[in-house]
Amino acid sequence: MSEARPVDPPWVARAPWVVRATRRVSDAAARVPAIRRVILHPVVARPGFWIATGAGLVWGTAMSLGRIRGAGGVIVARRCPRWSFGRGGTTIGAVYLTNNAVSRAVLEHEAVHRAQWKKYGLAFIPLYIAAGSDARTNRFEIEAGLHKGGYA
Repeated sequence: MSEARPVDPPWVARAPWVVRATRRVSDAAARVPAIRRVILHPVVARPGFWIATGAGLVWGTAMSLGRIRGAGGVIVARRCPRWSFGRGGTTIGAVYLTNNAVSRAVLEHEAVHRAQWKKYGLAFIPLYIAAGSDARTNRFEIEAGLHKGGYA
C-alpha cells in the first residue's frame, strides 16, 4: 500500500509565531537541567501520557467512523476525517488517529511515537513542535523511522 506524501497541518503556515515561541521555551528548558529533570521525570511525564491518551480517545471516538481497536502497539481510530489529524495520521498518547494509513510499517512508526509520549508526557507537544515541521529533520520522526512513516 503506497502512502500519499504527508503535508504539514494548516496551522503551521498560519501561526509560525507558535513554532518560534515553542522553540524558545523548549531551548530555555533544555539549558536549565533542573527544569528538564522535573518535566521529564516519570512522576510528571506518565500522568501527562495518560491525559494525552484520554484526550486522544475522546477525539478518536468522536471522529472515527470505524471501531477503535488496538493494533501494532497503539490504539487505532480509523476512518477519521482528514481534517481531524495531521499528515497521514497523528498519535496522541497511545491513540493513533488516521483515515486509512494502517500498514504494519506505519503502525510500528506510530508505536515509537507512543513510546515518546510515554517518556516525555505533555512536554512532547512543545518538544515536537520545536523539532520542526519537516519530518526529514524532526528528531522524533527520525527516531520513529522516516521510511516506516512514509517520509522517505
